[in-house]
Amino acid sequence: MAIRKSGWAKAWPPMAVLAGLLACWQAAVTWGKVDKWLLPSPLAIVQEAIQIWPRLMEHTEATVQLTLLGFAGGSAVGFVLAALLHLIPGFRSAVYPLLVLSQNVPIIAIAPILTMLLGYGLLPKVLLVTVVCFFPITVAMLSGLSSPDAQLRHYFQMIGIGKWQLFWRLELPHAIVHLFSGLKISASYSVLSAIVAEWLGTNKGLGAFMLISFKGFMPDRGYAAVFIIVTLSLTLFGLIVLAERIVIRWQPVKEVE
Repeated sequence: MAIRKSGWAKAWPPMAVLAGLLACWQAAVTWGKVDKWLLPSPLAIVQEAIQIWPRLMEHTEATVQLTLLGFAGGSAVGFVLAALLHLIPGFRSAVYPLLVLSQNVPIIAIAPILTMLLGYGLLPKVLLVTVVCFFPITVAMLSGLSSPDAQLRHYFQMIGIGKWQLFWRLELPHAIVHLFSGLKISASYSVLSAIVAEWLGTNKGLGAFMLISFKGFMPDRGYAAVFIIVTLSLTLFGLIVLAERIVIRWQPVKEVE
């Protein structure tokens, strides 16, 4: 008989592995196998994070702001581009290869160019995150728009539904599932690209704080920033998954034997 797997049953195996890795890490540092200045123990990192918590939260706030602005911009650009590539004849063949080309330019090369053109303010950093985030959304949504149910498409065309009505009534609803797949990928990319953007020359944000900490031989602070960055990335990913479950209610719940 098929049974539904509980959330705890899914969560405990990776949590157990993570707890084991942290225990091995703590033991290696405690017993002197690893120098503390090179790799502080998890307990030392937590203690340092508690001591500088207000400062960490100040930098976290800056990173969250940058991440959300860039992610929102990338989502909007990705959605609009996918719609244009799908609806405008010839636009896809002319523009899509350029979009692919843009993703082959290293992010570390784009960052200095944006800084030289736009300065050291918030705008070039937001644009950098946007550039990283829009492409997965565009590709995923374009895939969904291009592959709706063939029988429904044929039926709509038989009753005289125009191209724009076909887009809103059939193609876009079908592409929502694909859109969320792109959003989940971009959610992970957005935090990482925000950290890279903060290396451009700002004194705010977890990326800048992490860089200063490691250069200043304060690895416990640097690793505390890393843990917060991972938490932010997982949180944003989880929010997208939650939104997907709320919006897409027709998907069946997967069951296991």
